[in-house]
Amino acid sequence: MSPLAWMGVMLIKLYQKTLSPDHGPLRHVIRNRTCRFHPTCSEYTEQAIRKYGFFKGAWLGAKRITRCHPWNEGGFDPVP
Repeated sequence: MSPLAWMGVMLIKLYQKTLSPDHGPLRHVIRNRTCRFHPTCSEYTEQAIRKYGFFKGAWLGAKRITRCHPWNEGGFDPVP
């Protein structure tokens, strides 16, 4: 894994442990899962960065986040 990809993964892990409503401390306050996809958007982006490198992985993650809205049913959506 390149240093840039490693840094991207570490930033995602930091987000998950601090701010994420699905993974962080807020999960105890927000009872219902907020992500409509499995894996969650942050997990998806981490997997994409690990598989494709920083730039393509971040692009796939950004595209995934744009699909996360109330009018999308969500469901199982693995990294291609």
